[in-house]
Amino acid sequence: MMISSIKWFIFSVVFKGDNNEISVQKKTHEKESHLIQGYQDIDGSTSQTAVTRSEPADGDNELPQDIEMASVSVVPDDTFTVTQAVNALGFGWFQVKLSLWTGLCWMADSMEMTILSILSPALHCDWHISRYQQALTTTIVFLGMMLSSTFWGNLSDRYGRKHALTLCAVLLFYYGLLSAIAPSFMWILLLRGLVGFAIGCTPQSVTLYAEFLPTKQRAKCVVLLDCFWALGACFEVALALVVMPTLGWQWLLALSTGPLLAFALVCPWLPESARYHVASGQTDKALETLEKIAKDNGKPMLLGRLVVDDATTSSPHRGRFRDLLVPSLRRTSLLLWFIWMVCAFCYYGLVLMTTELFETSSILCSSKPLPSQTLDTCAADCKQLQTTDYMDLLWTTLAEFPGIFITIFTIERFGRKKTMAVQFVVYAVCCCFLVVCSEKRIFLTVMLFLARGIIAGVFQAAYVYTPEVYPTSLRAVGVGSCSAMARLGAMVTPYVAQVLLKSSISFATTIYTVAAILAAVACLILPFETTGKELTENVQQHANANVRTNSTN
Repeated sequence: MMISSIKWFIFSVVFKGDNNEISVQKKTHEKESHLIQGYQDIDGSTSQTAVTRSEPADGDNELPQDIEMASVSVVPDDTFTVTQAVNALGFGWFQVKLSLWTGLCWMADSMEMTILSILSPALHCDWHISRYQQALTTTIVFLGMMLSSTFWGNLSDRYGRKHALTLCAVLLFYYGLLSAIAPSFMWILLLRGLVGFAIGCTPQSVTLYAEFLPTKQRAKCVVLLDCFWALGACFEVALALVVMPTLGWQWLLALSTGPLLAFALVCPWLPESARYHVASGQTDKALETLEKIAKDNGKPMLLGRLVVDDATTSSPHRGRFRDLLVPSLRRTSLLLWFIWMVCAFCYYGLVLMTTELFETSSILCSSKPLPSQTLDTCAADCKQLQTTDYMDLLWTTLAEFPGIFITIFTIERFGRKKTMAVQFVVYAVCCCFLVVCSEKRIFLTVMLFLARGIIAGVFQAAYVYTPEVYPTSLRAVGVGSCSAMARLGAMVTPYVAQVLLKSSISFATTIYTVAAILAAVACLILPFETTGKELTENVQQHANANVRTNSTN
C-alpha cells in the first residue's frame, strides 16, 4: 500500500500542470497521415524534425539505426538525439519505476548515514570509547566515501552506471552485515570504512535518474527523490527506537541492511543510461532503451537516425578527472567542490549534534556550577539515548519533507543558484539562534527543525544542478568528485559537532554560520545557470552553451 501511494504521489506531482505535453501528443495522432512531423521540446523550444509512428517499436523486429522501415517513406536526413527523444517521450511509467528503484538506493544510503548518530553513543557506553574515538567512528565512514567517490565516477563513465550500482549494492550489503558481528573497535573502524567506500557510489543513482528525465520535470523529480532519503532516515530512527532498548546496536546494524539487499535484487532490472550508450558509441543499445521508454510510457517512438552529437569524437577519453579543470569547467568545478564540501559539513554536523546539543545545552546553559568531570572524554559520562532523544531526532528528521517541497517550489521559479544561496543564508540565521541559551527543549527542537529542512533542500538543489552542468562524458566523474569533496567536509564535522560542541556551543555554531555564508557567496558567482537548459553531451557543447549564456547576460 505504501509503495502504491508513493507511485501515485510521484505521478500527481510531476504531471501537475503538464497539459501541454498531452496536447502535443494528441496533435501527433491527428497528423499521423502526414508521416513526418516536428515535435515541440518539453521546455518549449522547437527541436529538430523527427518522424513518429502510432505504436512503440517491437524489440523482436528491431532494425539497425541507419536503416529506415521499408514500408514507410521518410526523409533520409531526419535525425534525433537522446535529449530530444527523452523530452518527446515525456514522463511516464518508465520514470516512475526508475524513481522507486533509485529511491530504494537513496533510502539505504540514508539509513547508513543516520545510524552514525546512534552508533557512536552506543559504542561509547558498551566499549568505553572516548569522544575522539566516537568522532573517528563517523570520520572513517566519510573517509571511505571520499576516497571512493572519484573511483566510482570513473567506473560509471567507463563501464556504465548500472554495473557500478550493482557492485556497490552487493559490497554495501556485505560489509554492512559484517559490521554487525565486529568483535572489537578496530574491526568496526575497518568494516565501517569499507561501508563508506561502497556508499561512495550511491550518488551515481542520481546521475542515472537525471539522464532519463525530460528537461521540464528534471529538477522537480530529482528533488522529490529526497523523499526516499527522508523516509530512510525516519525509518532508521523508528527502527532504533524499537531495537536498541532490547536487542542492541548489533541487531540494528544487521536489520538496517534490509533495503540494501532489496536494491541489490532489483539491480538486474535497472536500465543502463541511453546517454552513456551514445557517448560510448553503442547507439544500438541506446535505441533499445529508448524504445522501452516509449513502450512503457505509451508514446510513439521516434523514427530516423539517432545522432551521437559528436560525443565520441569530441571526448575520446571519457571519465577523466583532469577534464573537470579544462578552461570552460575550471571555475564551475572549483566552486561546486567548495559548495558540496560546506553542504555536507553543515548537514551532517546538524545530524550529529542534534542529540549532543540537547545534553550539552542543558548543562552549559544551566545556572548551576559546571562539574569538572562533565566534559571528560572517558566512559564515566556515558548516557544511553532515551525515548525522548529518539523522538527529538525523529522530529528534526521529519523536517526534510517540508524542506523538499519548499525547494521544489523555488528551484524552477528563481533558479538553482539563487535557491541554494538563499537557503544557505537561512541556515546560517538558524545556527545563530542555536547560540541562545535555553533550557527548554522546544526552542532547540524548532530551530533544529528549521535548519534541518533548509540544509536538506540545499543538498537536493546541489544534486539537481551538478548533473545538469556537466556534459555526459564527464557527468558521473563530475558528480563523483563533488561527492568526494562533500565527504571531506563530513569527515571534519564530527570534531565540531561531537567534540568542540561539548566545550563551546557558540564557537561550534559560529563555524557552521560562517561556512554557510561563504557557500552562499560561492553559489551566486557560479558561472552557469541550468534552469530550463538541456543536458549537454560533451565539453564543446558545454563551452558553447556557457558562451551563449554569458552573451545573453
